[in-house]
Amino acid sequence: MEEKYVIWHIQGGLGKNIAATALTKDIKKQYLDRKFILVCSYPNIFLNDPNIDRVYSLNNRPYFYENYIENKDVIIFQHEPYHQTGHIKKQNHLIESWCELLSIEYKNQLPTLSLNYAQSKLPLSWIREKPILLLQTTGGPTQPTLNPPSVSSNPYSWTRDLPIEIAQLIVNKYSHEYHIIQISKHDGYGLEGVERMSQPLSNMELFSLLLASKKRILIDSALQHASVALGLPSIVFWIGTSPKLFGYDLHKNIVAKLPKRANQLINSSIFDYNFDHNTEECPYLNLDEMFDMRKLNNELDTTENFIKLHKQL
Repeated sequence: MEEKYVIWHIQGGLGKNIAATALTKDIKKQYLDRKFILVCSYPNIFLNDPNIDRVYSLNNRPYFYENYIENKDVIIFQHEPYHQTGHIKKQNHLIESWCELLSIEYKNQLPTLSLNYAQSKLPLSWIREKPILLLQTTGGPTQPTLNPPSVSSNPYSWTRDLPIEIAQLIVNKYSHEYHIIQISKHDGYGLEGVERMSQPLSNMELFSLLLASKKRILIDSALQHASVALGLPSIVFWIGTSPKLFGYDLHKNIVAKLPKRANQLINSSIFDYNFDHNTEECPYLNLDEMFDMRKLNNELDTTENFIKLHKQL
């Protein structure tokens, strides 16, 4: 009997790929009579997923058309959830937008990550004298690209990165209790009193650092998706993006104040903010317009009880 296939094509960043893991079980259940073929940007995220029959990289698919498409009984999903009305209008979570495209019921599905035996031992390499607080200050790749853009690199992107004053406040607040490891882009800003981790790390090494940490303070990035997938409640700061679209209730989400903007969005079209090299569109004139610094210390204390409560559940 000739085999039948369902192919799901995912492109985009690491966080988007991790979010997609929430739906592999539903896709397999919906197409039990078909082999599930996944094409994605980060294949290693899915290698241990029992629902998937074959995983291919976007950049490496030899004989793919001949093997899976030409004269085959195949269903192909190659959609962009970011272009859904619910996403553009900031109404639906990313995973809900995918559910619409895949004709799957949205049930607040959460990402999942499965580590094999060797990967489960990686956290042993992060043992320190004090418990680890993982502090992510900037997002994006932790290493330079092979072909850097002609525009000069900016060590701080206001739409997602943690303001340096808040990051240093966190370090000063917790350094007596924790060994603080800062996750940053290679050109991100540095902090005093931390172990800075800006050199290239594999995805699984990053995930193992999450598992090794006692406390996590993150930004909207792949790490907050991975933390949910590993069942690790964290503190997540949000500035130019929204937890309604990308976040999870497992986390304590600290959201920036709504800006009093005038006509800063001169370059916006379908989406409001461009994430890269858009310092001119920052709608905040100072840090107090972004976060109430007088209340932030108390809010960080409140999250301690939030994290402890989740661990008891």
